[in-house]
Amino acid sequence: MKPSIETIEFHGIEALRLNGPRGASAVISRLGGQVLSWITPDGRERLFLSERAVFDGSVAIRGGIPVCFPQFAGLGTLPKHGFVRTREWTVTAQRCGDDYALATLAIADDADTRALWPHPFKAEITLMIEVDRIDVEFGVENTGSAPFDFTGALHSYLRVVQVEDAALEGLYGHDYRDAANGDRVVRETGTELVVDGEVDRVYRNVRRPQLLKAGNLSLGIQSQGFPDVVVWNPWVERCAALADMAPDGWRHMLCVEAAIASQPVTLPPGEEWYGRQTLVAV
Repeated sequence: MKPSIETIEFHGIEALRLNGPRGASAVISRLGGQVLSWITPDGRERLFLSERAVFDGSVAIRGGIPVCFPQFAGLGTLPKHGFVRTREWTVTAQRCGDDYALATLAIADDADTRALWPHPFKAEITLMIEVDRIDVEFGVENTGSAPFDFTGALHSYLRVVQVEDAALEGLYGHDYRDAANGDRVVRETGTELVVDGEVDRVYRNVRRPQLLKAGNLSLGIQSQGFPDVVVWNPWVERCAALADMAPDGWRHMLCVEAAIASQPVTLPPGEEWYGRQTLVAV
């Protein structure tokens, strides 16, 4: 089967399914411009999507790869993680080759966004699927006449069988802000990060790729343009407080996010910024 792209209904919302080579597939929704599924040729789902996720746009969809923009987390006056996660995006490009499928979705400012954040902008998300990898590229253009600052992230929820049995390599020697521990700044001294409690860390200026060691769900993770890596797992108590997560949902996910969190990007008028996260099945 040659790669192809089809419009589908996914949990009641409009989405595109990218059918890649050798049976690989990925789904990206118009709501939020959000990647919601990535299945590799072995039939394994690589992204975590909560069984209690809400798809009506009232809140962000819990799982997949949400787009956080123009604000990461609570680092500012906007709603947490900005406002594009609950808005409709427009499909602007679809393309297939012998060994890939690619789709681009875009969103721009309107009266509602300018009421929250008074800046003209255009943002794009491009998803490309190959045999054993996806590339997710996020771009921002300042279409106004004054500079603006933004933070953001590709908030990737990666699926694991049991998070306690997983380990994340590639962060040794980096400083991180520990939001689960009073925002203390700590130097990572371990060669592997093992999750044995709540984890909410922003690793700064990370230039090395990461390896998520999770049995047959292991992934290589690399980012470009995004200076920070966020690692998040809510663990038992915080998960129980999330209405759109099952009580044991924490056990089956680890967020490893490509982020702009420690220092905003200042984008001059007429300029563009791009960042990318690549996930490779190992």
